[in-house]
Amino acid sequence: MVDIHTVDRDGSAKAALSPLVDKFGRAITYLRVSVTDRCDFRCVYCMAENMTFLPKRDLLSLEELDRLCSAFIARGVKKLRLTGGEPLVRRDIMLLFRSLSRHLASGALDELTLTTNGSQLSRFAEELAACGVKRINISLDTLDAEKFREVTRWGDLAKVIEGIDAAQAAGLQVKINAVALKGVNEDEIPTLIEWAHGCGMDLSLIEVMPLGDIGPERVDQYLPLSLVRARLAQRYHLEDIDYRTGGPARYVRVSETGGRLGFITPLTHNFCEGCNRVRVTCTGTLFMCLGQEDSADLRTPLRASEADGLLQAAIDEAISRKPKGHDFVIDRHTRQPALARHMSMTGG
Repeated sequence: MVDIHTVDRDGSAKAALSPLVDKFGRAITYLRVSVTDRCDFRCVYCMAENMTFLPKRDLLSLEELDRLCSAFIARGVKKLRLTGGEPLVRRDIMLLFRSLSRHLASGALDELTLTTNGSQLSRFAEELAACGVKRINISLDTLDAEKFREVTRWGDLAKVIEGIDAAQAAGLQVKINAVALKGVNEDEIPTLIEWAHGCGMDLSLIEVMPLGDIGPERVDQYLPLSLVRARLAQRYHLEDIDYRTGGPARYVRVSETGGRLGFITPLTHNFCEGCNRVRVTCTGTLFMCLGQEDSADLRTPLRASEADGLLQAAIDEAISRKPKGHDFVIDRHTRQPALARHMSMTGG
């Protein structure tokens, strides 16, 4: 393996590049990069049970991922989130975290973080903290061990709780992400709130997104967060607060717990007007919007030259096509998804 530190895009060339701004005047400052399409879970809203994963040759190497991330950082990206699949199942993934941490040290990057299912955190929490990771998101939809196994198909709740404990012991700030699923965990949401806040963690609720295979069960699991919030308001005092983490969540403070509760609502409330995000898959495909099929191939220009001119030109062309908003919808008549690709393909 080539030393990942031999590829470095810091320095004078960086200063000469203009920030990324789309045609609607939105600065692109947040990049989400999937490092693998593989996962050790098979969550029902994210993956099919029997997935066919990409061959290794199609994936960007760790060195290529580093170079691609660095190219975006050189254009003004200040927040970088590594995702999957499950990012911590990628072999030697800590090499990438250690290399990207140089951008934190230089001040070019404000935050390096990840979204994880927590299954591998007991192994990696201390090393992540040593790389400058301060804050992580953990996907967890239920505290019922049997239900957890049903939702994730393969997951072990005890192992995730162990990972959360390890992350907090390492000094990482943890936010829990829970997908609100009608008939699955809707009655458990108050329990999740009180547990998360009692452990010093924020909680964000997410509407199920219409990507990938949608059968009758999936459509019927859609639970609008407007309804969830109305129910919660009968039990708690919810105070709107001006708190942002760079993502689409809108937060309230729950007076009874003192904690923050976020709502991510791609269906009931379009959050596109201030979108500062783009996503790159583990194959180097750039999606300018999670809810649109339009994409750009960054792998070809990345591999075509050791210099970044072709890559930066491809990024510029793609950002010029970033749409104003997404087209998410749950179609109860055709049972068809808004997009055919699985969430795990784009990155969680």
